[in-house]
Amino acid sequence: MKLNYSWNSGRNDLLAGMTVAAISLPQAMAYALIAGVDPRFGLYSAIIVTLVASIFGSSSHLINGPTNAISLVVFSALAFLSTDSQFDIYQATFLLAIMIGTIQILIAIFKLGDLTRYISESVVIGFMAGAGTLVGLTQLGNLTGLRDRGTGGQHVLYRIWLTLSAGHINPRALGIGLGTIVMVILLRKLARKYHLPQIDMLVALIVASLVAAWFGWSKPGLDGKTLISVVGSVPRSLPLPHVPQIKFWWIKELSGSALAIAFLGLLEALAIAKSIASYTRQPLDYNRQCLAEGLANFTGGFFQCLPGSGSLTRSAINFQSGAASRFSGVVSAGTVALVILLFAPSARYVPKAALAGLLLVTASRLIDWKRMSYAVRASRYDAGLVLVTAFSAIFISVEFSILIGVALSFLLFVPRAAVLRWSEMVVSDERVVRERLDDDPPCTALLLYDLEGELFFGAGPELGRCFDELKRRTEDENIRFVVLRIKRTRNPDMVALERFEHFLQDMEKNGITVLLCGVRPAFAKAMSNLRFHDWLAADRVFREEHEKFSSTLKAVRHVHELLEENTCPHCVQNGTALPDRTAQYYLV
Repeated sequence: MKLNYSWNSGRNDLLAGMTVAAISLPQAMAYALIAGVDPRFGLYSAIIVTLVASIFGSSSHLINGPTNAISLVVFSALAFLSTDSQFDIYQATFLLAIMIGTIQILIAIFKLGDLTRYISESVVIGFMAGAGTLVGLTQLGNLTGLRDRGTGGQHVLYRIWLTLSAGHINPRALGIGLGTIVMVILLRKLARKYHLPQIDMLVALIVASLVAAWFGWSKPGLDGKTLISVVGSVPRSLPLPHVPQIKFWWIKELSGSALAIAFLGLLEALAIAKSIASYTRQPLDYNRQCLAEGLANFTGGFFQCLPGSGSLTRSAINFQSGAASRFSGVVSAGTVALVILLFAPSARYVPKAALAGLLLVTASRLIDWKRMSYAVRASRYDAGLVLVTAFSAIFISVEFSILIGVALSFLLFVPRAAVLRWSEMVVSDERVVRERLDDDPPCTALLLYDLEGELFFGAGPELGRCFDELKRRTEDENIRFVVLRIKRTRNPDMVALERFEHFLQDMEKNGITVLLCGVRPAFAKAMSNLRFHDWLAADRVFREEHEKFSSTLKAVRHVHELLEENTCPHCVQNGTALPDRTAQYYLV
């Protein structure tokens, strides 16, 4: 937490944490049902997983706990167990959480969390846009008072269509939901105008609940039913330490799912944290956040918790409610525990339509139209990533949209990184080494080429074409010297170095002298490891030492020293063919 933590920060964290807790209660129970386990285990996750991740995490606004995506995958992972064996399903769930936590902790220990920094910002923007849209769509049933239809195995859009196309809209629920939305918007405007605490969501939820209770819409009638849907019963119990029963054949069955959920949970949590950090400018420690995710799941497994991750909706509400630090997550966990112990009977009367209104407002704020427009206009590469990730979240699944976006970003990046540029350079009449222009006279004494780009296996074909051009030109123009400037090349790998070796040796056999200049330490080390010095003369390699002493100029001068007679008209004209070459100085 921040060292300059103030009373205002504490107040903001308190209010944000309480608001998040109000959302956590119904969500935690719903996600437990999605996973096929008792609702109380979802509530336990909203306490333990949220608490541990908030204490050890890096993001000031990320809220962990049970999530829709993780619960869906957990349900699939437990499919090998009979639905009649509830006890086994519960024990396997806790074991799965421990396995997931262990994998995530190992990822943090080996510092693999830093790899997530290579998730493109366009992927994050697309993920938030798609997920926000989906969050809003999934709340239309609760907003209109319609009962959710469909099964967990059906696509979410199909279930939404089944829900909206069957039944009649409940005007009371719709009124509560729309009233909550209007109230949140107005209260937020007032809070900004008069610099008031951002308690708009909490106040709106309390007022909506009181209005529903005043009119008797949330109280059960003689038939036990309410006029509008409410959260329902909340069990009055807290999680206690529990060592899950382990059957070793379960480990084999669960190992693949544990690995998939571990990586999915990290990607989901870090994508949400990165998105919020783009607003707050908070630096993130990815490995620390991975460790927090692992500790939360590992600990949760010993307290009868569902596996969890960063929650999109609760993190957004936490941020939008004005949270200042990770303490808001601690407050949220404590509030959920307190509500379960003291106010379980009263919490059941919160209207689902009011919660849907809050989530719809949250969903609309998740979509950053300004940054999304910026990304789409920036390049086709960014536009493609944003659109594909967003549409994947909506039409395929939220849990795989990030994976799809990341895979596409690498797929699109590799061809771009493989573009190796080469250009011919000349010594001009002003004794400036620069790129050759169309009207520059040709030099018959030497070829001077500049290479730029990544020297990895993907650039192999481009590098081969460059070397073929150099071979062709030396043969056609009867040139015996080539200076190859590699100062602006990076990250040479085996494929590129092998092509360099074959090129240098082939040119040597043909009587062509090739000098390498601008050789940086990484390239020089790779050449040394491959023992280039056994067959490549030391005076053929010019290392880049200091800008003041250009290795390119040294290489060009060395060529002129090796030339027994330089009759090149261009060299004669610009003075490089003069006997006194010690006075030759060029700009590069």
